[in-house]
Formats: sequence, structure tokens, C-alpha cells
Amino acid sequence: ARVIRFEDVVVRYPRAARPAVDHVTFDVAPGAITALAGPNGSGKSSLVGALLRLHGGVTGRIAIEGIPLGTLDRRAFARRVAVVTQRESLVFSLPVREYIALGRYPHEGAWRAASAADEAAVGRAVELAAVEPFVGRTTSELSGGEWQRVRIARALAQGGTALVLDEPTTFLDIAHEMAMFELFSRLARDGMAVLLVSHQLNLVARFADRMVLLHQGRVAAVGTPSDVMQASVLEPVYDWPLVITRDPAVGAPSLLPLRGRSR
Repeated sequence: ARVIRFEDVVVRYPRAARPAVDHVTFDVAPGAITALAGPNGSGKSSLVGALLRLHGGVTGRIAIEGIPLGTLDRRAFARRVAVVTQRESLVFSLPVREYIALGRYPHEGAWRAASAADEAAVGRAVELAAVEPFVGRTTSELSGGEWQRVRIARALAQGGTALVLDEPTTFLDIAHEMAMFELFSRLARDGMAVLLVSHQLNLVARFADRMVLLHQGRVAAVGTPSDVMQASVLEPVYDWPLVITRDPAVGAPSLLPLRGRSR
């Protein structure tokens, strides 16, 4: 089973010497966290942009629940897939609860009032993302970490079968970062397809069911964290000497970069 499928996807930017994404194929399955990892510039966010139809120069096939992406209008897409992009800034300030409730828009008619189901979805999202303490504020009154959690809450209110998160724990301290990863893990266990874009390999290795490692726009490795987190795989991709140890808490592979390399 798959919820999102990327098949032979190529993303080209005007005047770029090589494609940002170069013939990439992988699936995002329900009930699991699929982590898209790789160094800066490896094509991770470009794939999210292709999913959101932000780029013109995209070839290959992207399908949602077997339906070609190009045949879904934006609201039909949003009813199935909630996306938290890497960056977002509001032009004007909104009450936090109102901002989270924007996640319900794809499910509503143009003039329909919020239903009990919408209210319940917003309430559940507020609880899951642990944003109750500042739900009475406006978005301009939030710290970077609070704003990030509110954005995740909006995606949770949106619902659907898939959640796509591009570097979702930027600005979060350790406790909130761990809480968010635990939340993504819980959502996956409850049946959601989670695509998590992150450069934090050690964190990803503890939580992901499957990793897709990108290097210069191509898939360098795909498999379980143990398959991908090997020095022979990672050293050529990151161009840095490293060793792989074991996380003492859960036994997941853990990357340790070595010191003392002269560039």
C-alpha cells in the first residue's frame, strides 16, 4: 500500500547546471514514517515543492492514493495531504485558534459555517501539538518555536491520510523536538502516512521506519535506518569522516562525525 508515490521525478530550475531532483522514485506508505534525508542542496525541499506544484520544470509522475497529482485540484489534494513547509510567514497577524482552523478550509464549502466536526478537529489538533497555553494569543505574539508548533497544529486540524513535514522541528528545543517526533510516531502508528524531511540523521534513525537518502538530487540509499546509517553509505554523501555507533536507549544507529579533518 502507498499513499504518495514519486516515480522517476525530475525537478529542473532555470539556468541550473544540473537537475535539483534527478530521476527519484520512492513510496510513502500508510502506518509508517518515511524519512527523506540528505545534505543541504540534495533535493529534499525540491521534492516537497514538486508535491505542492510550486515548480514549473517537473517531469515524472507523482500520485496521491493512486490518483495522478495533476488531476487533483488544490482542495482535493489538501483533503488528502497536509503539508508543513520549511518556511511560512503571515503578512498579517491572526488569532492562533483562527489560524489553526484554516486547516479545515479544504473540507468546507465557500460559505459554510464551521461544523461540530471542524471544531472537534481543531480541538484535537490543539491538544496533540500541545499549543493550549498560547491558543488565546495572536500569531505575531509567538516565539519561533511556538509558531512552528502552531503550524503543525494547523496541519493536524486539516487531517487526511498523509502528513508531509519539511524540517518540522527547526526552532524547537530538545524537549519539544522529542515531543514532536513522538507525536509523528503516534500518528504513523494510528495509520497515517508520514513523510518527514530532515537533516537530523540521528533523530530520524530513532523514529523512522524507512529512510530515503538523497545525494545531489539522486537516491543514494533506501531502506531501514540500519540499512542506510552505515559509514560506507554516509561518508561519500556527507564528505566527512564518521563512525556509526548504537544509541544506548533504543539501539538505533547513531552517527558520530570525527574531529580533526583538514579541508
